[in-house]
Amino acid sequence: MRIIIYIIVINCCVIFTLNSQAQNESEYHYQNAVFKEEIRTVKAFREGYELSDPIYESGSDVNLIFKFDDLSNETKNYYYTILHCDADWNESYILQNEYLDGFFDNPVTDYAPSFNTTMTYINYLIRVPNDDVRITKSGNYVLVVYEDQDKDKLVLTRRFQVLEPKVSVAGIVKRATFDPFKGDNQEVDFTIYHENLPILNPREEVKVVIMKNGRWDTAIRDLKPLFIKEHELDYNYDKENVFPGGNEYRYFDIRTRKYTGENVASINFFRPYYHATLMADELRANKKYFPYKEMNGKYVVESQDRVDDYDTECDYFFVHFTLPLEAQLVGGSVNVFGALTSWNANKSNEMTWNYETASYELTLLLKQGYYNYQYVYVPEGSKKADATVLEGSHYETENEYQIFVYYKGISGRYDQLVGYKQLKADF
Repeated sequence: MRIIIYIIVINCCVIFTLNSQAQNESEYHYQNAVFKEEIRTVKAFREGYELSDPIYESGSDVNLIFKFDDLSNETKNYYYTILHCDADWNESYILQNEYLDGFFDNPVTDYAPSFNTTMTYINYLIRVPNDDVRITKSGNYVLVVYEDQDKDKLVLTRRFQVLEPKVSVAGIVKRATFDPFKGDNQEVDFTIYHENLPILNPREEVKVVIMKNGRWDTAIRDLKPLFIKEHELDYNYDKENVFPGGNEYRYFDIRTRKYTGENVASINFFRPYYHATLMADELRANKKYFPYKEMNGKYVVESQDRVDDYDTECDYFFVHFTLPLEAQLVGGSVNVFGALTSWNANKSNEMTWNYETASYELTLLLKQGYYNYQYVYVPEGSKKADATVLEGSHYETENEYQIFVYYKGISGRYDQLVGYKQLKADF
C-alpha cells in the first residue's frame, strides 16, 4: 500500500506550467502558475468573500488576500513583488516606483503550521495593500512570489487587478441573436458610459475584455464599439460577443473525513493519508439541461469537522476522478478543469485512459472543501479547453460574465482599468 500511495503522490505532484512556454520571450505574458510541486491551494480573493475575484478598488478598505500552502512542512524565506501589466498581461513599460508606494520586494511574514492534519504543511498569507506596499495606479497586476530573495527561484505568479472606476457599464446576457445552428449560445451586449472620462478616439484608446466564469483562455478581446455616441460606446453585436452556453459545473463535497459528502462514493484512510473516491461521472453531451445552483467552477476551503481555523486545520485528500466513455478520445487530452486547477489545462490535471475499465482516471491532491469542476477536451496544440465536448452546451446555463474596460489615452503609457461589470445569465 505504501508503494501505491507513493506512486499516487508522484503523479499528483506535477508542477503547474505556463501555457505560454512555447511562445517567444517577446510574447511572454504572466499567467496564474505554480513552479514548485509542494505548493498547493493557491487562493486570491477580496477579504471576507472567498468566492470573489481578486479585484481591488482604489481607495477601498477591503484588501486582497493571497494564500497558499507549502507541503514541504519547512518554513521558507519567501518574498513577493508586484508588477504592473498591460491589458494582455505583458509587463508594462513603467517603473515600479511609478505604481508602487513603499518597498518593491517584501518578505512573507504571515504564516502558520498545520495542526492535527495527516498531511503537514505551512500556510502562507499575503494581504495587499499593507503597511509595506501600496498600489497607486489602476490596471492588471501580477503577484510574484520567490524564495531566498532570488527572483530566479520562482514559486508562483498570481494575477489580480486594481480598478479606478471612471466609466460605468450596463449590459445584459441573452440567448444569442444570430444562432442558426444549435441554439445553445449566449450573447453579451453592453454599453460603456464615459461622462467623466474624455475619450478622443474610442477605437484606439479603449480595450474591452469579456470573460465567462473567470476564464482568461476563452476571453473575447479587443472588441471595437459598434456605435459611438456622445459619452456612450455601444457593443451590441450579434456574433462577435457570443459564448457557448456550456453546462453547470459538477461538484463534490469533501468537507469532512467522517462520512461521504455529495457525489463522494467513499472516504478511506490508507495510512498515512485520506483518499476520497468520487462517484463515477457520466458524459453529459447531448443530454437535456438540468438546472441547479453551483459556484461557476470555484471552490471554498472549509471543514465540517471540529476545527477553529480552516487555513491550518483542514486536511488534504487524494481525490480520485473517473469518467467512463465508450472509447478513448484521440487528437487531444481530457482534463479535470476549474479553479481547483487554477483554470489551467496541462499535464498536472490530464486524465489517463484505463483500457481495462474503459474510463479516464485522475488523482488530485486537494484540501478539504466544497469543489466545482468540469471535464474538458484540449485538442493537440490548442491553448483553449473545450468543455462542450464532454459536458454539452445549453443557452439556459447560469453563467457569470466579467467585462473589463481599459483606457490608454493617446499620450498614455499604460493601460488603466477604468470600468468593470459582472453580468449573470439567468433565464
